[in-house]
Amino acid sequence: MPAQHLNALSLILPNTRFITDKSDMAVFCIDQRARFQADAWAVLQPSTVSDVQALMRYCFHENIPVTPQGGNTGLCGGATPHARLGGKGFIVSLSRLNALRELNLADNAITVEAGMVLAQVQAIAQKAERFFPLSLASEGSCQIGGNIACNAGGLNVVRYGTMRDLVLGLETVLPSGELVSHLQPLHKNTTGYAWQQQITGSEGTLGIITAATLKLFAPPRSVLTAWAGIDNIQAALSLLAAVKNYFAERLSSFEIISNDALQLSAGYSRLNPPVSAVWHVLMEISDSLPCVSNHQEQLFEVLSDADCFNAVIAQSEQERQNLWKLRENISAAQRNLGASIKHDISLPIAAVADFIAECQPIIQQAYPHANIVVFGHLGDGSLHYNVFLPEVLGNDVYRFEEHINILVYECVLKHSGSIAAEHGIGQIKNHWLPRVRTAEEIAWMRSQKHFFDPNNIMNPGKLLPSETDV
Repeated sequence: MPAQHLNALSLILPNTRFITDKSDMAVFCIDQRARFQADAWAVLQPSTVSDVQALMRYCFHENIPVTPQGGNTGLCGGATPHARLGGKGFIVSLSRLNALRELNLADNAITVEAGMVLAQVQAIAQKAERFFPLSLASEGSCQIGGNIACNAGGLNVVRYGTMRDLVLGLETVLPSGELVSHLQPLHKNTTGYAWQQQITGSEGTLGIITAATLKLFAPPRSVLTAWAGIDNIQAALSLLAAVKNYFAERLSSFEIISNDALQLSAGYSRLNPPVSAVWHVLMEISDSLPCVSNHQEQLFEVLSDADCFNAVIAQSEQERQNLWKLRENISAAQRNLGASIKHDISLPIAAVADFIAECQPIIQQAYPHANIVVFGHLGDGSLHYNVFLPEVLGNDVYRFEEHINILVYECVLKHSGSIAAEHGIGQIKNHWLPRVRTAEEIAWMRSQKHFFDPNNIMNPGKLLPSETDV
C-alpha cells in the first residue's frame, strides 16, 4: 500500500483496525468456495459510523476502490475484490460495527449495526419474546449488512418474505462519505421513492450499510414439522397447494429435497432418512398460539386427502431438529463430492416440475457422468441446482462453469425464471444481467450508480455488467 495512504488514514481513523500483513489478510481476500481470490492494500475494520464516513471521504477524494465485506459467506464473489483492480484498494470489514442500537417492542422492531451476526439478532429477539424470521445455513457467521446487501431469503420466505420485506429503515454511508440515516420504525411512509428498497439488494455498489431497523414478529408457540416422501415434483406442487390452502399464513417453510441430496446429508449427519422416496418435502407450520395438537390432526387430514401416506410428523423437539439437520447439512455434505457448479435460481412455482424434467437430460447429454444435487425452497420457487463432475477434481471444475451455466440458465429463462434468487449477482453472474433485465432497466441502474458513485469506487466489477457485455 502506498505509504501516504496508510499515514493519512492512520491519522483520521483512530478507532479503525488496520490489517496489512498478507497472511492475516488472506481470509478476507478469498471467498467461501475459494472460487474468487484477489489482493488488496489492506483490510480496514472501523468500529464507528464516523470512521466509515471519514474513510469514504478519503477514498472518494483519492479515487481508491472499496470492497465492503460482512461475514464473507457469499457464493457469488460479491465481497471479494475484483481481480482486475490488481490489488489496489481496501476491503472494509464491518465486523466491529456490531452494536444493538435499540429494541422497540411497541413497533416490533430492532435496530442493529451492520456487522451484527444474524444468529445474534435472532437471540436478542428470542430473549425479548419476539422472533426474527430470517434463517440461513450460515446464520452463525453471516452479518446483517451482507444479508441486506444481497436481499437474503432463506427458509421462511414463504411466510415472512425476503430481507427486503423485513427492513423498516436503513443507515448508509455514501461513497462521498455523506450519511443517509432513516432508522425510524415507520410501518407506513409514502414520501417518494423508497430509499431502503434501492439499497437492499444493491450488493455494496451504492454505499456501505452501517445499521438497519428490522421487523420482529410474535414468536411461534406451536410448531409442527413434517417430512413427506413423494414420487415426483408435480405431487409436491399439489401437496404445497393443499397445505397452503388449508393452513394459509401458518405455513412458514416448504422445502424440496432430491433423494441424492438426502442420502448425502444422511451420511454426513449420521441420521437415517425419515422415509424412502424419489423426492422429499420438509414442511413447517407454526402459530403464535399453542394449538399444535389440533394442527397435527388437520395436517394428517391434508396429507391423506393428497394421497400422501409416506410421511412422518415430528413428535418431539429432538425429532424436529433431526429433520432440519438433514435439510441444513446438505450444503456441507456436498463437499464430499468436491467442487460444484452452483446455481441459485428461482422459477414460477408452477414451472418447477417442467424445469427439472427438462434441464437434467440437457446437462447429462453434454456431461454424461454429471451428478445433479437439487434442493431448495419450493414454497417460494427457488432452487439450489448444483452440478458435480466426478471425473474433475477440485476447482478445475470451474473451467466448465460457463458452459454448464449456459445450459442451466437458458432452461431457467425458457421457463420465465431468474438466474439469481437469494445469493445475488456479484462478479460471477453480472455478464448475464442483460438477459434478465432490459436495456432500459440497466441504463437506470447505471444512472443510479453514476449519481452516487461517479468514480466507481464502490465494489467495482460487481452486479452491473461491463460495457462490453451489454
